[in-house]
Amino acid sequence: MATARKSSSRRRSSSSSQSKTRSQSGSHKKSSSGHRSSASSRRKYGPKAKKKMSKVMHEYKHGKLKSGGRRKVKSRKQAVAIGLSEARRSGAKVPARKKAA
Repeated sequence: MATARKSSSRRRSSSSSQSKTRSQSGSHKKSSSGHRSSASSRRKYGPKAKKKMSKVMHEYKHGKLKSGGRRKVKSRKQAVAIGLSEARRSGAKVPARKKAA
């Protein structure tokens, strides 16, 4: 029985060492300067979007932001959604809306 346990533990350790070597091998490529060259390192939001968001959040904090021109916005999440929507309409660089499932 003791030998069976040892062999099973050997199998586990060898499989875990194989998975480590796989994860280390080339999943992230680096450029010559040492930084990763992936899409996630670029800016997702442009300066125009930043300006629009700061304006909307200022209105929200001072109680001036309205939803649909009538009701005051009381939720911070809704204020962010309105800001992103306005930024998209103005043509600022903002990621596309997530589609509903």
